[in-house]
Parts: sequence; structure tokens; C-alpha cells
Amino acid sequence: MGERLWEKSYPAGIRWDAPIERAPLTALLDAATDTWGPKAALEYRDTTITYAELRRAVDALAASFMQRGVGPGTAVALYLPNTPYHPIAFFAALKAGGRIVHLSPLDAERELAYKLQDSGARMLVTTNVGLMLLMAQGLMRAGHLDLIVVGDDTAFGPSAVPTTPIGDGDPRVVRFDQLRAEGETLPTPAWPTADVEDIALLQYTGGTTGRPKGAMLTHGNLSAACSIYKLWGNPQRLFAPGDDKVICVLPLFHIYALTAVLLRGLFEGNEVMLRIRFDVETTLRDIEVKKATVFAGVPTMWIALANTPGIEVRDFSSLRYAASGGAALPVEVAERFHRLTGQRLGGGWGMTETSPAGTGLPRECEGRAASVGVPLPGITMEIVALDDPRRVLAPGEKGEIRVKGLNVTKGYWNAPEETAASFVDGWLLTGDIGTMDEDGYFYLVDRKKDMIISGGFNVYPRTIEEAIYEHASVAEVSVIGVTDAYRGEAAKAFVQLKPGAQPFTLDELRAFLADRIGRHELPTQLEFRDSLPKTAVGKLSKKELIAEERQKLQAAAE
Repeated sequence: MGERLWEKSYPAGIRWDAPIERAPLTALLDAATDTWGPKAALEYRDTTITYAELRRAVDALAASFMQRGVGPGTAVALYLPNTPYHPIAFFAALKAGGRIVHLSPLDAERELAYKLQDSGARMLVTTNVGLMLLMAQGLMRAGHLDLIVVGDDTAFGPSAVPTTPIGDGDPRVVRFDQLRAEGETLPTPAWPTADVEDIALLQYTGGTTGRPKGAMLTHGNLSAACSIYKLWGNPQRLFAPGDDKVICVLPLFHIYALTAVLLRGLFEGNEVMLRIRFDVETTLRDIEVKKATVFAGVPTMWIALANTPGIEVRDFSSLRYAASGGAALPVEVAERFHRLTGQRLGGGWGMTETSPAGTGLPRECEGRAASVGVPLPGITMEIVALDDPRRVLAPGEKGEIRVKGLNVTKGYWNAPEETAASFVDGWLLTGDIGTMDEDGYFYLVDRKKDMIISGGFNVYPRTIEEAIYEHASVAEVSVIGVTDAYRGEAAKAFVQLKPGAQPFTLDELRAFLADRIGRHELPTQLEFRDSLPKTAVGKLSKKELIAEERQKLQAAAE
């Protein structure tokens, strides 16, 4: 393409070619703690941890980790919800020279075992929240682990969630506080020197078809993403860095929360408010009473807030920035939320493999409601033909998005074939179908694998979902492709209604959609659900619906 069309759409003070800083993540934390020592770094259930206290906890735990064999290249698994144990263990393992393996608390035992085996992690840090400790002990009995480090959630006051007694007796299960206390008595070790090219994190992604893949994210990738966010965000800031209180309810085992909320928040001296799960009233209390200034959520959170009775009279005045990420936010939801609260939702696009920096909407962006924004500084994006990823398409043409930048992974752990298939001439093929306009704004159409081919036409579920969200009775919707005798494949809509709303027929839905989408895009099936399946991050998930439809098909054929 040569020409970066998006540069003309940049707000004042932002340069695409500004230098991007890369550094070991531990060096960035040390710099932040030196600068912001007595200031609050983390807040969890009314307990505050200052930057100086965070540094002491990280150093002590890192010294203990080194005593127990963690060194350069050692994989340490984190199996944690949003508690202070996560950031402390994350930085401690890195300071000892190790690399992090994120595990999701919602993973099934088989998925956890696979990720441990694939990554080589034999040490796991967890907590006694819910059944997580019991799951970890089951993995140890099955031979997948040598050591479990467990943090007691009640150490931060009465736990807001059910906990499991930790118990004593098994020397392979060690209390987090014990390890930290041991580390405080040790002489300060010579910390291993991390290189920006060292892997900091194996972040597993995919798995809807086949095995999850561990994206190798280096210290350089993650620090570049933080630098890119800073280059984009600071010139648009209304307040000085270090002055924000950031709600972190998005799970830290997910790349969006890790980089865009936690790492960016800490490196810029802000207070990160850790929340173990999303709850409308807790979030509103954080904003109205605790005066949170930044809240990044996923679409399901904004849908829940927009559908909350009386939301229009709640006090959002402390919020300086609200954003939606992790998945596409329906335009209708963003507009309704703005109408009700006066808050305009920022947003953008990114993925695990981009750490996850990608695009952003300028703060004062008007009239681009359906866009995910423009590529951030240092990131190049192009639209290429679906049948030839080397052929770059012109503005307005639909194709696959490819991306390049210092934040982009070098590939997948132990998966050379997957890596080779995902890159062309140094560009990462994202699997997202989209377009770019003449001003460099990108628009997502759908995921390549979600595309429905109906009667020879490409049908994009997201286009149909956006139209269905305009229906006054619809709270949430997922559209998938199902087998159709005439067209080969057609669209089926799964709808969750708003409280008190009445169901409607398929014909009524098709009539409502008739002037909104093409005839070939109209759903041929409709099913109402009390709730729709979601991922650990709160994104709507289609794989369960696809599996159900496949099973129905098989049962009918038998």
C-alpha cells in the first residue's frame, strides 16, 4: 500500500512514526515503583496496596521462586481470578527469569492439563476461591504439577466469594504468604537479566477448532503495546498520567485486561481496582462512590448496564474514559448507552497475537459509529484478498486484515505449522474480514471462520446481529450458520429477550429485517434462549451453539 491513509485522521500531537519504547517488563515495574512509591497501585475489596508495597512483595516472592528453581525460561502457570496475587506472581516469576503461562479459571480439566503439558509449566500459582485449589490438586495428582502456590483470598478480609480450606500437610502445596515471608529473609539475589526478545508470556488462544495455541509474547511485544497505547492516549488525555482510578473487572488471564488495563495502568502510575467478577451495582458503586475514572468492558457488560432500569439517572461524572473491547460492540448498544448516560464509548480492535494493540477510535471521533478506528502508532494494517493474502485490496474492498508491528507475536509455541500458516512475508493474517475507507478507518465485517456461504453468497453473522440489535425486544443475539437443503447454509438467530419483552415469530423478525439487510442474509431459523453462552471474558460464544446444531443434525441422520 505504501501510503498510510490513517495518518491524516490522527488527532493533534500523535505521530505514527514516534519511537516505540521496548524494555523488560520488570524494569518498567521497577521504574514505576521508584516514581510512585507511596501511591496506591492496587485496590481490592477496600484493601489498598501501594507501589512500594507491590515492589517489596514482588521482590520477596521472586527471591523465593529462584530458591525453588525458577530461572531463565522456566514456565510458571497462573491459574487466578482478579486478585492481588495475580500481579504479584506475574512480575515475581518474570523477575526470577521465568515466563508466564495464563490458565483460565473456566477451563475444563482436560484443557488445563493440555496447556500445562504443552508449555512445560510444573509450578502453578492459584487461590482458594471457589474450586480452583481442588482443581489444581487434581492436576497434581494426575502428574501434571510438582508445586502449587496458593493464595488465601480471606487475607484481604472476609471473602466475597466461596473459598476452599487450604489445609496443610502436603509439602508440594505451599501458601503464597509463606513463600513471600521466606523471600523476605533471603539476601537480595542477582536478578537474571531479561532481554526484550525473551518470551514473557505464553497466551493460549483459539481452540474452537482443534487445540489451543500458545502465542509467544515477548517482553518487547508487551512493552511495545504499552508504549503504543501511551503514544496514542497521552496526547488525547484531559488529565495527567498517574491520576486515574481504573476498574479492572475484565479477567487478567485475558490479554486485553493484562496489557490495556493492568500493565498500562501500573506503568503510568494509576490505581488499578481489581474486581473478581462483573456486577452492575458494584461497577456503579465504583463509579459513583469510589470515583473511578476509567472503565474498559466487553460488550456484554455495556449491554447489561444499558439495560439497567434507571441507568439514565446514575452519576457517571467521574468517568473520564469508557471503552469497549474484546469483541465487536453492536452500534445500537453504543448509541443507546451514550443517549442514556452521556458517555461515549471508545473502542478499537486487537487480538491476543498483537498483545493486543491494533486500532483505536480517536476520542473526539464523530460519525464513525461502526468503525473500530485507525491503526495505532507503529502498527501497519492492510486488507488483502481472501484467496491471495499477498494481493492488497483498495479502500472499500472486503478482505482479510493483515498486520505488522513490534507488538505482534513471532508465532505459536511448539506449533511451527500453525505459525507458518498464520504469516505471509512477515505479516500476521488475522482471520478477521474487514474493509478500510479512504480516511484509513477500519471496519470489521466478521471472522473468516464465522462466515456463512449461503447460496453462493458470503453472509456475515455480525451484519445480521447488528440489525437484530435494533429490535426493541432484543437484549443479546448470536447468529450462526446452519445446514440448509436449498442454500447449503443459512443463518440461524439465537435471541435473549429483554426482561418483560414478548417473543416474536421468525416471520415477524424477517419483516423487521427486510429493509435492514439483504434477502440472502435473512435468518431462516429463530430460537429464544434464557441466556446465551459466553466465554471466560464475557464475550458471546458461538462454539456451544454450533456444537448443539451439529449434534441435532447427527441425531436426525441416525
